[in-house]
Amino acid sequence: MATTIDTAFIKQFEREVHEAYQRQGSKLRNTVRSINNVKGASTVFQKVGKGTASTKSTHGMVPVMNLNHTNVEATLQDFYAGDWVDRLDELKTNIPERQVIAAAGANALGRKTDDLIIDALETASTHVVLEANTGLTKAKIMDAFEIFGENDVPDDGQRFAVVGWKQWSDLLGIEEFSSADYVGAANLPYTSMTQAKQWLGTIWIPHSGLPVASDIRSCFFYHKTAVGHASGSDVQTDITWHGDRAAHFVNNMMSQGAALIDSAGVVVIQCDETPD
Repeated sequence: MATTIDTAFIKQFEREVHEAYQRQGSKLRNTVRSINNVKGASTVFQKVGKGTASTKSTHGMVPVMNLNHTNVEATLQDFYAGDWVDRLDELKTNIPERQVIAAAGANALGRKTDDLIIDALETASTHVVLEANTGLTKAKIMDAFEIFGENDVPDDGQRFAVVGWKQWSDLLGIEEFSSADYVGAANLPYTSMTQAKQWLGTIWIPHSGLPVASDIRSCFFYHKTAVGHASGSDVQTDITWHGDRAAHFVNNMMSQGAALIDSAGVVVIQCDETPD
C-alpha cells in the first residue's frame, strides 16, 4: 500500500512540475530557434549566408550560389532546483505544499532558460542603439527597425523585442503603441494577458531579467532565427523518500544551452534608467 501511494505521489508531482514549467516558466523559449532531445554535451546550429542569382548562356552551366555555411555551437549546462516536502506538513496546511514547491521549481528552471537566452542575446554587439540620457523612445525603435530593413531581416511575424518594465512603461506612453486606433485589437496576440503586444510586425514582451549596468538597461530587438536554444533534457523531477527526515526530497533538473547564431538579426537597444 505504501509503495502504491509513493508511486501516485511521484507521478502527480512530475506532472505538476511539467505543467507549471510549460504554463509559467520561460517567456522567451518560444521566441528563438529550439532543438529538443539533444544527445551529447553540445549541439550545432547551421548558419547559411546569402545567395546571389545570376544569368546563364544558352545551354550553359547554371551558376552556383556558393552559399557560405558556418556552424554555431551551443553547449549544454545542467541545472537543478530542489526542496523538501515533509510528509506530515501536508496534513497541517491549507495550501497544497506539493503544488507550491512544484511551481517554485518549475519557475526557477524557467527563469534559468530565459537567462541562457538573454546571455546569448547579450553577446550581440554589432548593432547597438544608444541615445544618451533617454529611455526607450520612438526614435530608438525606428533606428532598430531601419537596421533590420537594411540587413534584410525577414518581416515574417517572427520578430521579437524584449524590454524591461521601465521600457514597457515608456512604450505605453507612445500613442502608436498603446492606442487601438493604430494597432487594433487584432494585434494583441495574448488577449488574456497584458505582457505581450504586437506592433510594427514585432511581438513586444516585458521581462524583469534583462541586464543593467550603470543604470543602462539592455533591451533586445531580434528575429527568431538569430538565437538558438538547445535542450538535452527538458524539465525532469526526481523524488526520493528520506526516512530519517520523514520527508520527500524533490529535485527538479534540466540540461539546456543557448547561443547567438546571427548577430545581424539582433539589435541591442540601450536605455537609461537613472532614477529621477
